[in-house]
Amino acid sequence: LTMVTRNGTVKRLPVETLKNLRNNGIRALNLDEGDELVSVRETDGEQKILIATHDGMAVVFDETDVRAMGRTATGVCGMKPDDDGQDEVVGMIVVNDPKTESVMVVSQEGYGKRSEVEDYRMTRRGAKGVKTLNITEKTGKLVAIKNVTDDNDLMIINQSGIVIRMAVAEVRVMGRNTQGVRLINLTKKNDVI
Repeated sequence: LTMVTRNGTVKRLPVETLKNLRNNGIRALNLDEGDELVSVRETDGEQKILIATHDGMAVVFDETDVRAMGRTATGVCGMKPDDDGQDEVVGMIVVNDPKTESVMVVSQEGYGKRSEVEDYRMTRRGAKGVKTLNITEKTGKLVAIKNVTDDNDLMIINQSGIVIRMAVAEVRVMGRNTQGVRLINLTKKNDVI
């Protein structure tokens, strides 16, 4: 299992270490004060990991850059969000097939886009990353990142509970450093969740 926290810490944990679960659970990750788990994905040890932040930055690195650790370990730095204290990791994807998958991002104000996995240069873990979404006042901050194919559907829900569903194939593939297109119309106080 590969885990990422809000502060950019990444940890790989062999599934075998979780086989003897107790009724009250067991600790799988030690968290620093104020940090929280954002995403957990099953990986095979050979995949590429993509982590994105609220400010629209993303880093891609090989899973092998993070060694497997024990249950009580905290992890290592996977990405450094901006030092201003306002940026945080919003999600992680595991690239399974870069030929058929694309990277889907959605912003607070209902904008989104797909980008090719190849648009993201490989780095080492711990980097600041490259732009995955051009953040503007119009788009708002990044809230979600997913790996998708043309066969998938996308569901978006806003804070008022309004849900839309669309085929991923309807969202065109764009460059990595663009602001995307409007996916859902929002009123002023209805940010995408």
